[in-house]
Amino acid sequence: MNNTALFGDLKGGKLALSAFVLALANFMVVLDMTIANVSVPHITGSLAVSSSQGTWVITSYAVAEAICVPLTGFLAGRFGAVRVFSISLLGFTIFSILCGLSSSLAMLVICRIGQGVFGGPIMPLSQMLLLRIFPPEKQSQAMGMWAMTTVVGPILGPILGGTISDNLSWNWIFFINIPVGVMCAFAAMRLLKSAETPIAKLKIDSVGLALLIIWIGALQLMLDLGHEHDWFNSGLIEILAIIALIGFTVFVIWEWTEKHPVVNIRIFRYRGFTIATLALAMGFGAFFSSIVLIPQWLQINLGYTASWAGYLTATMGFGSLMMSPIVAKLATKTDPRALACFGLTLLGGVTLMRAFWVTEADFFALSLPQIIQGFAVPFFFIPLTNIALASVRVEEIASAAGLMNFLRTMAGAIGASIAVTIWDDHAKVARSEVVGQLHVEETQRSLAQLGFSPDGALGMISNLVDKEAMTLSINHVFFILATIFVVAGLIIWLCPRPKGPVEGGHAH
Repeated sequence: MNNTALFGDLKGGKLALSAFVLALANFMVVLDMTIANVSVPHITGSLAVSSSQGTWVITSYAVAEAICVPLTGFLAGRFGAVRVFSISLLGFTIFSILCGLSSSLAMLVICRIGQGVFGGPIMPLSQMLLLRIFPPEKQSQAMGMWAMTTVVGPILGPILGGTISDNLSWNWIFFINIPVGVMCAFAAMRLLKSAETPIAKLKIDSVGLALLIIWIGALQLMLDLGHEHDWFNSGLIEILAIIALIGFTVFVIWEWTEKHPVVNIRIFRYRGFTIATLALAMGFGAFFSSIVLIPQWLQINLGYTASWAGYLTATMGFGSLMMSPIVAKLATKTDPRALACFGLTLLGGVTLMRAFWVTEADFFALSLPQIIQGFAVPFFFIPLTNIALASVRVEEIASAAGLMNFLRTMAGAIGASIAVTIWDDHAKVARSEVVGQLHVEETQRSLAQLGFSPDGALGMISNLVDKEAMTLSINHVFFILATIFVVAGLIIWLCPRPKGPVEGGHAH
């Protein structure tokens, strides 16, 4: 029985409107991954916290979302895909309101976790429901529209985030979700009623889920709090590290032996899937770290407004939009390992360009690596997804896609936390090196001749030293990220070449 027979009332205008609602919901969730990136300096200033603490706003959302993605299949099977989709949208909207009303970092981070919990199922369910309502001959077009919202979201996120933070306040980056979330939720309930999936009393791996939350929560807390607690000189960080290690070990053993695991880690028995997913996680971790760091450095060091930091960050989007369909075609004719290696090596080269940035760099010098990066991203993302999903059996593709998205999102959150910590820590080392080479008294005398007071001259020198130290430190981080990209590009050759294409549409 085809889709047309199943959902006969979804034709013409109703079908188009349903597709628009699903794509718009996906766009809103993807947008929220990057909209806060350029707003972190505004948020940290408003809540009087450090820039490394401000990054929790980004990582808490990503971690919560990563934990909930593997649960999507169970929730849809137990309660119905349309019902879970609509409730997720309403929950996401409620927590968006609470994020905007937050008056402390603790409240904002808790509400961002709530956003991530409800946002996690929206992306995979929007994709599943699109495939469900369209007949087979139109599914590739539907997936093309879905993929476009996934690409456009991260481009518009920094621009919208910057413009709203500069002209209104950071709170409005969350309030703009309200009309979209409410409209999409009620439209989905009305329009997609006939596309509801059958429900059954499924068994959930509650032990596996509890272990997953414990070890990931402990690991992320360790990474987020480690910097300000002086890492392993703190008893709290040591306890969190032990919990994360033991929790992870027990989780792996449990999931390997469980009949209905929350995360099907047995899929790692396929070498192609394991290597491709590892390369994807490494690449995405390095990529996400750079798009979190760059807007903060532009605003703190170079005096960019949030809007201009957003424009510069978004220049990468044009190349991604242009190359995605081309790479998708190339992936069917060329060895995907070669495409992935090219993309990751190019990303490594681009990141190495950033490792030589200076405080006086102009907009073109800063945006050129972004533009080239945009062309490189589809070369690493699309072929690696194809290799991973082509390596598993057809009946395991859903589990493989869930596991791959989980690891990719986790790698982004963990990578961002570590990168911000290294940036902050290395800035102190770089500052002492700059001060050691600087003739402070001579510089102070020169500034006094220009009319500066002794205190004013010292303040100016200190400010310049801080800026140079931050720039040297971010260059150090970019050098590390460039190395990670190159290593990921090399290990992909350990994969066996895929024997055939992925089953229709799954690679999206």
